[in-house]
Amino acid sequence: PEPPPSLLSVDVTGLVSQFARSFVLIFPVYVLGYLGLSFSWVLIALCGLFWIRRHRGGKTSRLGRALAFLEDEEEAVRLSVSSADLPAWVHFPDTERAEWLNKTVKQMWPFICQFIEKLFRETIEPAVRGANNHLSTFSFTKIDIGHQPLRINGVKVYTENVDKRQIILDLQISFVGNCEIDLEIKRYFCRAGVKSIQIHGTMRVILEPLIGDMPLIGALSLFFLRKPLLEINWTGLTNLLDVPGLNGLSDTIILDIISNYLVLPNRITVPLVSEVQIAQLRFPIPKGVLRIHFIEAQDLEGKDTYLKGIVKGKSDPYGIIRVGNQIFQSKVIKENLNPKWNEVYEALVYEHPGQELEIELFDEDPDKDDFLGSLMIDLIEVEKERLLDEWFTLDEVSKGKLHLKLEWLTLMPTAENLDKVLTSIRADKDQANDGLSSALLILYLDSARNLPSGKKINSNPNPLVLLSVGHKAQESKIRYKTNEPVWEENFTFFVHNPKRQDLEVEVRDEQHQCSLGNFKLPLSQLLESEDLTMHQRFHLSNSGPNSTINMKIALRVLSLEKQARSPDHQHSAQVKRPSLSKDARKSSFKPQVPVSPPPDSNKPVPASPVTDSDKKTDTAEKSQPPNASPQWPTDLSRSSSSLHASNFSYSPSHLSVKEPTPSIASDISLPIATQELRQRLRQLENGTTLGQSPLGQIQLTIRHSSQRNKLIVVVHSCRNLIAFSEEGSDPYVRMYLLPDKRRSGRRKTHVSKKTLNPVFDQIFDFSVSLPEVQRRTLDVAVKNSGGFLSKDKGLLGKLLIPLASEELAKGWTQWYDLTEDGTRPHGAS
Repeated sequence: PEPPPSLLSVDVTGLVSQFARSFVLIFPVYVLGYLGLSFSWVLIALCGLFWIRRHRGGKTSRLGRALAFLEDEEEAVRLSVSSADLPAWVHFPDTERAEWLNKTVKQMWPFICQFIEKLFRETIEPAVRGANNHLSTFSFTKIDIGHQPLRINGVKVYTENVDKRQIILDLQISFVGNCEIDLEIKRYFCRAGVKSIQIHGTMRVILEPLIGDMPLIGALSLFFLRKPLLEINWTGLTNLLDVPGLNGLSDTIILDIISNYLVLPNRITVPLVSEVQIAQLRFPIPKGVLRIHFIEAQDLEGKDTYLKGIVKGKSDPYGIIRVGNQIFQSKVIKENLNPKWNEVYEALVYEHPGQELEIELFDEDPDKDDFLGSLMIDLIEVEKERLLDEWFTLDEVSKGKLHLKLEWLTLMPTAENLDKVLTSIRADKDQANDGLSSALLILYLDSARNLPSGKKINSNPNPLVLLSVGHKAQESKIRYKTNEPVWEENFTFFVHNPKRQDLEVEVRDEQHQCSLGNFKLPLSQLLESEDLTMHQRFHLSNSGPNSTINMKIALRVLSLEKQARSPDHQHSAQVKRPSLSKDARKSSFKPQVPVSPPPDSNKPVPASPVTDSDKKTDTAEKSQPPNASPQWPTDLSRSSSSLHASNFSYSPSHLSVKEPTPSIASDISLPIATQELRQRLRQLENGTTLGQSPLGQIQLTIRHSSQRNKLIVVVHSCRNLIAFSEEGSDPYVRMYLLPDKRRSGRRKTHVSKKTLNPVFDQIFDFSVSLPEVQRRTLDVAVKNSGGFLSKDKGLLGKLLIPLASEELAKGWTQWYDLTEDGTRPHGAS
């Protein structure tokens, strides 16, 4: 076997070169001293050398600029002016100046300010008061947006790949305003405010649907394609963050929350005609799903150096992937310039004209992570090719390549190709609820009627809705003091196998933490519906006699439609050169840690963000953002949506503990480890018949302690495990309480060396209430540890235990059979 590569390498050539340069500089000084000459000769020689070099350099520079100007006049002009100082219409010929629009905005600015003040006082202020009891005395004391109007630096109108019933414009906007917004919370004698605001970014404006009656446009939708650059100059922020309920915030986190609220899929929709004509805008269907295979990289820069760069080390690379406000972070590969991640993420694409896949690579360091390169790919190119499997050269660095496989999945309203899709992702052979997705579930939560009062009679509840599909869960906003709430929120779920999975809906009272009703809808019913869509009132079980919830639910099959190409066809995705500097892009690329784990996040697993990512306190690692379509300014409190946790969770430099986004190609998802385990089983079988428990068994005690409000799991022992080598196995047990797969939620036993019947007898606990734990699943994996730098690491068996049992409070001790993927766990005794 080849010896492991050395972690350090000495640059002999560089060392000799540096020694020679030092010698050339020091030797003349030594000679002058040896001959007894004055040191003034050294100064005279240095001044002469400096003058000669400066004269030659200036002459060469002037000659080079003249030649460059003759060869490429346009490029020469661009190099002479900083890119940041040029508006968008200079860079892109299809972006036009809009001075007439700026003059119009300037004339309208006083009236726009009146509208914004009305919006703050009549919509935002009541919404903030109702969001938290501590903020019940919140109020704006002064609102002055300032006299400097918003400026539009360029306008681009799309004429290709656009529906005939819509108009799409991209506005390059900049706003630098010396505004004064003062707020007060009388209950805590707290005063704070904003002195100035800056916002720069690309805002998309969609005019749709176009209609044959005045005003010709049905509605106006506004959103940012990517997070804008936002700067706010606060006053009294320290006082504000001392208020209970806000003490988990920070300046950067507040900016991220505001910025991400403006980014797709969150949008502001202003209806211009009746509600009936814009009903379709309340149920947005994504344009497609982008499946990203984040495979490997080669020839990355070594950023870890020693002895001032003389001794070169390696890098600890990881990647940050972004589509809109959906952000995923890969795992970190230690000490490797040719890392292999083999991870898969899925992201929703709502607006592909002008939207890009953005990737940045970093070297993980204890203090500040080093930049290893970036990449931007136009999604229009990916949609045209449907399938791309290529090596891409990294930008902004001297070397490095990245291997990606990109699949554009079309949303089909029929189930004709479902069996084919299930076979292609192996969903037809396993019972797991995770893995590559075969379908997308889109849900519009409208309202509920006749809800019960909860624990207290004649008191209105504070209802919210919990929605879950498999291990993915999301949560609606809370509506206060009403038994007929109106939510008007959108949610999306990536579905592994719609033939076997269910949509579970529960209405809860947030104030008394009790259930107001629930129902379960097998997704197989949607497969039998017209256009795979259901729009009706669903009766709630365990609720009032006339309690109903109104929802529109649609299922879309994810189909990879490969294009027919001629044999000599060649394709290559269009790689866009970044228009921002490296430092500017990194600063705008860094999401922050969430204030508190938002409801439920859906993962890049599907980044079904890292936003539609569903995220909540216990599911902050998923990635599917609820697609809210806020109806501003009509009713902000009824239309806001949850932000993806992935929007905040992964930052290359702001987080002290960076946690990677779970890949749907890892562990319980793509069965890579499962395939290796099945191959090992076939080798063990070798013509013989294995027993009922070919992978062995594990003995667990599971119970919930109501006094401690914790789930207690005792890992006793395993028996008859398979041997990973001739010396046996080095087993240990790893556990998660799904859907939480964060590193902080992982529990591990010690490693037992060289045994197939290990005894652990270790106790673990998870802080979770009994009603909540009954909706969770215990994920148990027995793994082989191996030694340092050992290749004998892998999966020995898995187990998934649903905890929806009424006996959980009493507890039980039982032997369980281990399987390849954890499904169909059978209790042995």
